[in-house]
Amino acid sequence: MAITSVDTNSSKSLTGRAWLTLPAWTWFGLCTFALVLAAGSRALLDSDTQWQIAVGQSILSHHVFPHVDAYSFSKAGQPWISTSWLSQVIFAAAYDLTGWTGPVVLTALCVAVTFGWLTCILSQRFAAIHAVIIAMVAALVPMGHYLARPHILALPVMLAWGHGLISASEKGRSPSFWLLPLMVLWANLHGSFVLGVALTAPFAFDALWNADAPQRKSLALRWFVFGLATLAASCITPYGWGSLLAAKSILGLGQAMSFIPEWQPSDFSNVRPFEVCVLICTVGLLVLGLKLTPPRILLVVGFLYMALSHTRNYEVFTLFVPLVIAGPLAAQWHTMPSRQPVLSRQRTVVLLLVFCVATIALTWRRTFAPPAQWSPVAAVQILKDRKAQHVLNSPGFGGYMIRQGMPVFVDGRAELYGETFVVDMFHAFRLAEPEKLVTLLNSYKIDATLLAPSVPAVTLLDHLSGWKRIYADDKAVIHVRSDSADDTGTKFTLH
Repeated sequence: MAITSVDTNSSKSLTGRAWLTLPAWTWFGLCTFALVLAAGSRALLDSDTQWQIAVGQSILSHHVFPHVDAYSFSKAGQPWISTSWLSQVIFAAAYDLTGWTGPVVLTALCVAVTFGWLTCILSQRFAAIHAVIIAMVAALVPMGHYLARPHILALPVMLAWGHGLISASEKGRSPSFWLLPLMVLWANLHGSFVLGVALTAPFAFDALWNADAPQRKSLALRWFVFGLATLAASCITPYGWGSLLAAKSILGLGQAMSFIPEWQPSDFSNVRPFEVCVLICTVGLLVLGLKLTPPRILLVVGFLYMALSHTRNYEVFTLFVPLVIAGPLAAQWHTMPSRQPVLSRQRTVVLLLVFCVATIALTWRRTFAPPAQWSPVAAVQILKDRKAQHVLNSPGFGGYMIRQGMPVFVDGRAELYGETFVVDMFHAFRLAEPEKLVTLLNSYKIDATLLAPSVPAVTLLDHLSGWKRIYADDKAVIHVRSDSADDTGTKFTLH
């Protein structure tokens, strides 16, 4: 697999060593696809995938976009919109067509396209081997986020948008209005489109910084017009302005974010790819003495701050930082882009056929499924047989319960439930404030609980007056109200 520069032409034969002269980005993309696909069900580790697909199936079946919550009993009828409706529909269609194989293949494909394309962009600045190394690091850092969820479908669009903005900035012009359809697509795929809207300002600042003084006024006006057009394009969704305003609900979760893994800050007490990447890059840039303009320094620091604040921003950091520093780094290194082989039409067709055959081979007779710990099949069936209406469930069970048509107490839609609800729930489950558990049981008229065995509240329920354990396995524990419970509800007494 040659990834160094190769001088070849599109008429070269498809036999022998000709295949080894494919562009570096092609090889890297194919290898990335194969590795993510080989990981199989790891793409289904997040329990939210299940309710995302359920929402997509509902949209496909009823041709109606959600405006109120119809999946929980704790927030039933409350305003709720799905800013990721298009991704949910795509995943649902893939699932209906091929089962869990479809979402897994989609995830692998989006990751491969994103980082293969990043390699292609970097190859225009550096030798192919250097472009591959940078892209490899960029792909390793967020690998824990390669999940079958809406953000993964937005990754290629995010990269295309960022590349379009920075290319315009470096050329001293405003971005092409042909980028706007990308914003429309992004706004319907995932809520991270708000970042794309916000990035127009710092990239405009970068363009103005590099422009000659006589050009700045007209250039600023063109960027301003593009920014307004971007804002308008982001509102072309089933919810209009509502999609932009929904970001406020997520960012306003406050203390609740500390309980949600993807919203937690980076932890340098553990050695993980992101922490290693930051330390190595810091040392490398100090050794190289890389110089950046103030706008680009602000961009790099901003992306670093986002990644340090919330782990879900790792992919933002690894996609945008290489784009921001590539130009100055190439200028300082005096690098020349490698001459990449050209993919002829014949090669492209054959390559696509090989890709399809390889995909079928990698997925043939393989069973993909969400992790068993978030799919308490037996426990949910017992609750269905008992016709339980108000089940206090662990958040991780919410996706499976929604797919089974059961109203949930809570699931992964933290923006729906709000800061106070989420904080009180976790305090109750962890017994940080045991009385809050009793308050939840009474306030929501809970008639059964479905909790993971590791949840501390399980132990309290075993001894709480008016409750009894009726089922337990390695995935879930069920408690129901016992005959001794009086009409006033559960009291904080132990038996």
